[in-house]
Amino acid sequence: MADNTKSNSKSKAWDVGRLPGLTGRTAVVTGANSGIGLTASAALAGAGAHVVFAVRDLERGRKAAATVSGSTEVRRLDLADLSSVQEFADGWEGRPLDLLINNAGVMMLPQQRTADGFEMQFGTNHLGHFALTNLLLPYVTDRVVTLSSGAHRWFGARIRFEDLDFTTGYDPNRAYAQSKLANLLFTLELQRRLAEAGSPVRAFAAHPGYAATNLQSHAGSPVMRAFMRIGNRLFAQDDHAGALPTLYAATQDLPGASYVGPDGLGELRGAPTLVGRSAAASDAGVARRLWTASEELTGVSWPLGAAEGAAGRRVTAER
Repeated sequence: MADNTKSNSKSKAWDVGRLPGLTGRTAVVTGANSGIGLTASAALAGAGAHVVFAVRDLERGRKAAATVSGSTEVRRLDLADLSSVQEFADGWEGRPLDLLINNAGVMMLPQQRTADGFEMQFGTNHLGHFALTNLLLPYVTDRVVTLSSGAHRWFGARIRFEDLDFTTGYDPNRAYAQSKLANLLFTLELQRRLAEAGSPVRAFAAHPGYAATNLQSHAGSPVMRAFMRIGNRLFAQDDHAGALPTLYAATQDLPGASYVGPDGLGELRGAPTLVGRSAAASDAGVARRLWTASEELTGVSWPLGAAEGAAGRRVTAER
């Protein structure tokens, strides 16, 4: 009897086997060539969706897509270059897009700049996805899922409006935390705007917990990379488990602006569930201010309700 009870309890945890049928639906997944992005893409394609691999390296993207069973397509997208984001959006050609998953990201890098001069983590993780989402939003029919992280809670995490690009006092950890906090604030304000516009599209955020992927291998500090290798072996869940919050947010009926993460201790691992966020990530005023700053930096503005629609919207950022 005890064994049956334990088995029934485990069977209640949501997993990839509970994905609904997605035949006829189209999803764009940024950073789909490896890690959680590839795992999520494979699951979506396996459920019947047509999955567009939005990747910086076309060759790597094609190799990754070749490992997936189902309908796939590979398109170039470099989130660290706003002209590439614009080119990707221009190439969409008005097709309906059911699901946009803003998955790609960089983590705790040595100080670097994007093609447009932004701090690399803020520019890639937030501004690139901000521009992409607004440029594609006229075609999105269901939802936008943006990947954040428990790093948004790190001590001192805030949006440095006085110096978003860390031109002074650069710290890779704080820059990463800022970018992940920005992802949550972006989701909050995106959902507010969608609701105000009367759109049926919903915005969600998700985080994978502590998942062993190649993201950690790019940390600038050798000590941090070594620490993460040890942590990956001892504590992390694999990318299949790490992708579950993304897939849950992508397919389940949830309230707008929901945040999904693992249900285990410290949200490090476990089955996907709705999780909380820091007070800083819940500040509607800061979310609006960040949105305005992001429009100014990228030259991409809110597309819904504007008379000209998506036509003629172009990235105009100059640094």
